Amino acid sequence: MATSVAVGGTLTTHDRGILTAVNIGASSLSFVGSSFIVLCYLLFKELRKFSFKLVFYLALSDMLCSFFSIIGDPSKSFICYAQGYSTHFFCVASFLWTTTIAFTLHRTVVKHKTDVEDLEAMFHLYVWGTSLVMTVMRSFGNDHRHFGAWCWTQTGLTGKAIHFVTFYMPLWGAILYNGFTYLQVIRMLNNATRMAVGMSGQAYVSDTRDNMRALNRWGYYPLILIGSWAFGTINRIHDFFEPNHKIFWLSLLDVGMAALMGLFNSIAYGLNSSVRRVICERLDKFWPERLHRWLPNNFKYKSLSQESELAMFKTEDQQ
Repeated sequence: MATSVAVGGTLTTHDRGILTAVNIGASSLSFVGSSFIVLCYLLFKELRKFSFKLVFYLALSDMLCSFFSIIGDPSKSFICYAQGYSTHFFCVASFLWTTTIAFTLHRTVVKHKTDVEDLEAMFHLYVWGTSLVMTVMRSFGNDHRHFGAWCWTQTGLTGKAIHFVTFYMPLWGAILYNGFTYLQVIRMLNNATRMAVGMSGQAYVSDTRDNMRALNRWGYYPLILIGSWAFGTINRIHDFFEPNHKIFWLSLLDVGMAALMGLFNSIAYGLNSSVRRVICERLDKFWPERLHRWLPNNFKYKSLSQESELAMFKTEDQQ
């Protein structure tokens, strides 16, 4: 996540210190949020379904990306390089995992296929393989004789162009794919809702509305990537044309929003009704009854709807 800006030019030492502090603070929040989703998957066997497994891999990538972003130290060359390449690798993997979730949703809802679990190996090859290729290509544009604020220093247009090609082009490709996929799924479920109302099938109407509620939540997913990386993209384009003129507020938004991507993902993807239901079941067993009233209403087990936000994947669990 910290790969989004190379600090230099007109930025002062004080400015760089602020950017570093913002990066570490935001990355720490992302690390905590992503770690929570990873722990939920490992601790609660009820969540170990294929649909949530993809969310687990997404959170794991975000967690490692945030971790390496936090520990990077430009004064120590080995840690510096390990931090830079590892951050780039896991950050690319993060937004690629969002495309696998969108693909799975589209294949299940629109194409009515139930073979998504068989594609897990292909998902891993696609995500980790592409991330590795992009990271190796990214190294061609680095100057290893100097250290930048987060170990990414380009020495000309070639290095900056390689960075844009190996990170921002795949990123916006993923954003466009996710947006197009979710539009198709929304259209499909809207048609299903109208048909259900026409047939007056109350049970079917209920199921379709449950799916639409889940999809309304998932519709924010492309917006997460856009919000996280829009400033980084603008900053990179500006730096390409004006390398000697750094804009502090743009760099600040670039670093902060990019580092918060893991937190946004953990809230939107991970903290769904399935996770809350499992947590509330545990609280019902160990939390004193007199303390239940202090819990927020949406975290009380009895107030949670019994349907899963991943209900549209239930066909895969019936194989």
